[in-house]
Amino acid sequence: MTRWLEQQAAVRERRGLRRSPEVRSPESRSGGDAVLDLSSNDYLGLASDPRLAEAACEAVRRWGTGATSSRLVAGTTGLHLELEEELARFTGMEAGLVFSSGYLANVGVVTALGGPGTLIVADEHCHASLIDGFRLARSRVESFRHNDVDDAARLLSDRALSGKSEPRALIAVESIYSVWGDAAPLASLLELAVEHDAMLLIDEAHSLGVSGAKGHGATAGTALAGHPNVVLTATLSKSLGSQGGAVLGSALLREHLLNRARSFIFDTALAPASAAAALAAVRIIDAEPWRPAAVRGNAARLAAGLRIATTPAAGAVQSAPMPDAETAVKASRAARAAGIRVGCFRPPSVPDGVSRLRLTARATLTPDEIDYACATLRGILEETP
Repeated sequence: MTRWLEQQAAVRERRGLRRSPEVRSPESRSGGDAVLDLSSNDYLGLASDPRLAEAACEAVRRWGTGATSSRLVAGTTGLHLELEEELARFTGMEAGLVFSSGYLANVGVVTALGGPGTLIVADEHCHASLIDGFRLARSRVESFRHNDVDDAARLLSDRALSGKSEPRALIAVESIYSVWGDAAPLASLLELAVEHDAMLLIDEAHSLGVSGAKGHGATAGTALAGHPNVVLTATLSKSLGSQGGAVLGSALLREHLLNRARSFIFDTALAPASAAAALAAVRIIDAEPWRPAAVRGNAARLAAGLRIATTPAAGAVQSAPMPDAETAVKASRAARAAGIRVGCFRPPSVPDGVSRLRLTARATLTPDEIDYACATLRGILEETP
């Protein structure tokens, strides 16, 4: 086994796939260092907001540092219930259930709704947490071409011809895709779900706090909000500047997850401090709608400056294609040397042939910072073969 590990390390090094986390200082987390951050998911600039810190501290003083057990044993607090109610109101859904991470929320809902009698039809660009849920669900899984509703319809129509007993179906997508940054055709997908009596699972990780007129997400205020065929998942660690995840849907779905979602039942509950910080963030977004608007405006300025074709102001993520993994790594290192931190996505995070730099806009970026980043990155990209 040791020899195999050595071989794997050598392959990663040769192909430009070796990863090593950068240790960041407190100053870099709060924007106090000289590096311009275009890589983090702190879209609204709330992760270092003193109001979230104070809410977390107060929760620690009242509830302690940990939840102490799973939610069903002794881990549920009033904070968890209050956060679930606020997230449901915020997104326009009937009820919510909070998990200790967005990853576990996706795994939990997919496995709880999946099984041998459920066909899962998923966009080919779904996040790894959804894919891992598919693998654990013991369902038949079919992928459709990215954002191709007709291809998804074909797979659902073939259900009756497959010879398998699949009375249930689940369509899985992201509202805004985490690497490409484009938006899913949610209205058309809802029509498809209703036509085939399927559940539409929408991962709102990159749209909650960013999309919509007030940052309430891609589905809030539309026909999807509160629809019985719609389930949302979300993370508390991006726009909300905290930690954790949530599933939002009907009260009936919440009851089902309480009893069937293993990543909820057997996991220690979300820490009170994280719940309190996320709760404070939801209320700040309501009180300060300039934050979501600023993210979308800055994303549009970033896309224009880098000449990136993307869905207009769909979200914070902008994506610059690279020819291969090695070139992507080289470009990201050049950007870092120029004082700009960008995301570098290559296999296995993305399939072979689609390596790219990912840049994320934040509400707190200034026009001068964006213009500097665009000018610098254009020069790096133009030198890329």
